[in-house]
Amino acid sequence: MMISLNNRAKSNKKKIRVGRGIGSGKGKTSGRGVKGQKSRSGVSIKSFEGGQMPLYRRLPKRGFNPIEKKSIAILNLDKIQAFIDKKNIKTSETLNSNLLKKLRLINKRSSKLKILGSGVIKDKINIEADLASKSAVSKLEKIGGSIQIKK
Repeated sequence: MMISLNNRAKSNKKKIRVGRGIGSGKGKTSGRGVKGQKSRSGVSIKSFEGGQMPLYRRLPKRGFNPIEKKSIAILNLDKIQAFIDKKNIKTSETLNSNLLKKLRLINKRSSKLKILGSGVIKDKINIEADLASKSAVSKLEKIGGSIQIKK
């Protein structure tokens, strides 16, 4: 059996014309019920909750902020030098995220540690970090310190 365009099922189904008399079944109120805001034209009350603060305004904004964002603690070399000067950190021990979290120098929720190279560091120190900038690595190696980058 071949279906052509003119004998396809539902191809010429009539559109319901509302408000065209009682005999059409959609006359008088045109299927909108009786009176009220919804029976009028030009009504949009999709998110209106009767004056109550609507749901879309009660919930916090979340766009473009990934929920499971990895928080990276950032430490500059001048900040590390300041910690050494205040005697918060000993130059003899290896500086890593666990030690810094224990001393409350970085946030305990941070998952990674990144060393950045702004400022000057005078003391030789060994650092173990997840990430490091090129300038930080070169400055540390120039004074005789070392930095291990964890994989």
